[in-house]
Amino acid sequence: MRYRLDVVSPTVLDAVRFAGGWIYDRVMAGWDVTVLVNSGEDVRPLEVLGAEALDLESVLESWEQRPHPQTVAVAADLFDLDDRVRQGVLGALEQGATEVTLWGELLPTELNSSVDSVEHRLSAAARAFKAQALAVANGAAREAVGETETFCCGTMASVAADLVPAS
Repeated sequence: MRYRLDVVSPTVLDAVRFAGGWIYDRVMAGWDVTVLVNSGEDVRPLEVLGAEALDLESVLESWEQRPHPQTVAVAADLFDLDDRVRQGVLGALEQGATEVTLWGELLPTELNSSVDSVEHRLSAAARAFKAQALAVANGAAREAVGETETFCCGTMASVAADLVPAS
């Protein structure tokens, strides 16, 4: 059995920009990584990272039947915009069996006591592949790629040691 990471994102660009290096590094570590985004988007940037893309709406409709991943990463924007996403995140945090990771500028205040700031240090390959994925998403425009990606994470009983407390 392979470990699974589901990434719930409003757009392909958002997933690549905020979690692209982490996605790549988890794929290279042997994880099955699926990014759930709205249909109709160009998913080539996700393919550059080695991730599979699925339609967010279809997956949310059948969320309970879907095998539970070891980790779920969610854009904080979607937590406030879609009650199904909100309930899924709160349920996962309550059960404590799934690592829940969020990214975004404004994290929901109701999660302040449930999550801690963490970061992932990107491998050199992750930085290169993230830069390429960003170029594909931005129509060849270059965007700087940092050495780390920062998240908020609940249930730190991670099956991977790639998220560490942010200083």
